[in-house]
Amino acid sequence: MGSEETKKHPKTHLQLNPNWAQLQLKVKSNGLNKSSKHTKNPESETHNSILGKRKERLEAESDGSKPSPLTPINDDFSLTDVVAMDCEMVGISQGNKSALGRVSLVNKWGNLIYDEFVRPLERVVDFRTRISGIRPRDLRKAKDFPTVQKKVAELIEGRILVGHALHNDLKALLLTHSKKDLRDTSEYQPFLK
Repeated sequence: MGSEETKKHPKTHLQLNPNWAQLQLKVKSNGLNKSSKHTKNPESETHNSILGKRKERLEAESDGSKPSPLTPINDDFSLTDVVAMDCEMVGISQGNKSALGRVSLVNKWGNLIYDEFVRPLERVVDFRTRISGIRPRDLRKAKDFPTVQKKVAELIEGRILVGHALHNDLKALLLTHSKKDLRDTSEYQPFLK
């Protein structure tokens, strides 16, 4: 019976996000995966893995010698003098216009201080899930735009704001920020080379 089911419903190979593979490695290295029936030999898995050499690199880099830039360096979730912001957009109108769908802020330690889905004023026609990660269910309980706008304005006021193409995020939020307090990675010369 089991072999008949396998023939009817063969497993399809899905391409994993590299962040997911990195998280799995971190969980394994922390010994959080207690279940012995789900553990596999990482050597045999590497060559058959859809990530191939990328997974080998992740294992080599996760030896603890160098901290990951994606890992917060402490447990301080306070509002610091420097905050980083990223906004995700969804498509409105005929899909060719963007509206704010999510805004996230982290402090200078990389710890999340604000993360909210935003209910756009217009009907969403394209969630851009592959890029934004936003799904229809995320916006069902989302906060309204003015509430999020006010909170973000309070959080970034008088602070150095870091982000990529910040002008787009600020425009989506209908906010301004002092140019002297902006640190935009899209304009940082060493990154442009």
